[in-house]
Amino acid sequence: MNKKATFAGGCFWCMVSPFDEQPGIESIVSGYTGGETENPTYEEVCSERTGHREAVQITYDPDVFAYEKLLELFWQQIDPTDSGGQFHDRGKSYSTAIFYHDEEQRDAAEKSKHDLDVNGPFKKPIVTEIIPAKPFYKAEKYHQDYYKTNPLHYKMYKKGSGRASFINQYWGNQ
Repeated sequence: MNKKATFAGGCFWCMVSPFDEQPGIESIVSGYTGGETENPTYEEVCSERTGHREAVQITYDPDVFAYEKLLELFWQQIDPTDSGGQFHDRGKSYSTAIFYHDEEQRDAAEKSKHDLDVNGPFKKPIVTEIIPAKPFYKAEKYHQDYYKTNPLHYKMYKKGSGRASFINQYWGNQ
């Protein structure tokens, strides 16, 4: 039976490709979650008045791709020490979070965060929030699979934002 995992890792464009085409990953949807506004638009979320964050919701088969493996991959895409956003994208709408869907996910997320804090490569504390999942709203069509539909712009953005060099510095080429 498939499950859902929801992660906010800054710009959702950069959070799709690492998970895409992994075995057991059924779908990845870019969207908004964590706030109070129903059916927000990209412009509303970026205005910082909705409380939402850009996020991805992954439907996966836990018998093929364990939640712990999703967490490991998530941590390697973000700067978990930055509470003010991600790379050049600033504000709460770009801040990191793990939205858990059940207590098993919460426990796994807390453990992985603790392990990263103790054994990871970062000198500063891990500040990524672990919070209950809230309603998830699918982003506009042009945001879906952006790395496939706009590959040149996506690569320039990932490099220009500083995300690519950060990932390479801490985790090596992926």
